[in-house]
Amino acid sequence: MGRRLAGLFYGRRRATVAALLAAPAGWLVVVYIGSLAVLLISAFWGVDALSGELSKSFTTSAFQTLTDDKVYRVVATRTVKIAALVTLTDILLALPIAFYMAKVASTRAKAILVVAVLMPLWAFYVVKAYSWRIILSDGGVLNWALDPLGISGPGLTGTFGAYMTFVYLWLPFMVLPVYAGLERIPDSLIAASEDLGARPGTTFRKVILPLAFPAIVAGSIFTFSLTLGDYITPQLVTSTQFIGNVIKNNITNNLPLASAYAVVPIVIMVGYLAIARRLGAFDHL
Repeated sequence: MGRRLAGLFYGRRRATVAALLAAPAGWLVVVYIGSLAVLLISAFWGVDALSGELSKSFTTSAFQTLTDDKVYRVVATRTVKIAALVTLTDILLALPIAFYMAKVASTRAKAILVVAVLMPLWAFYVVKAYSWRIILSDGGVLNWALDPLGISGPGLTGTFGAYMTFVYLWLPFMVLPVYAGLERIPDSLIAASEDLGARPGTTFRKVILPLAFPAIVAGSIFTFSLTLGDYITPQLVTSTQFIGNVIKNNITNNLPLASAYAVVPIVIMVGYLAIARRLGAFDHL
């Protein structure tokens, strides 16, 4: 049987590739694209005002609600702002870490730092989010440290707690692509810049940053998209609503509205990915 299969695919590269990709591609189409299609279709359903039952007749009432109600626009704007701020903060934190790993650290130190960056990913996501809840709570570590100074932390209200938690959670997803991008920069280019009399800041701005920019954009895809769609962290560390929370809260009571609101981050990420592709970010993923 094995020989027959080998003979069947021998010399047929396209058939071999198609056979290898059939199972994962089928899984992707059925599970991911199929569920996404159902989500988009259900966004055009309605809900009976009296019984609360789903009406599978075509209607755009869910999208009309999102357009007319200011609350949904405020929540979407807030989520996008926090996602952008988290991405920018992770970039600023990741650049020096990744540069030291790629260009300064010895081989042994580099290996240790890579493990240190990956280590937070070994812990369960909810455990890390709960840890930040304990840190930010009224009786938490942050208030204990600030109490001698006569000040207190932000607590579990507002967006600061979610912002800090997101920055911590997604930082490894920014460090690793930037590190990979910096490693690809030949040391000879940096040495040539120094030989021509450029200061370290000039070398960084004119040589390193432009070459590492696609890798930075690649890392931003992770930090921005993960923040945009997360609902667990906001639920644990803040009382402020994000897109994910609104979608989760309406899944059982108003499925068409939840599905319509889920289209918002999808549209944002499609645009973001289109820009990232033009900037060459996919080469660093």
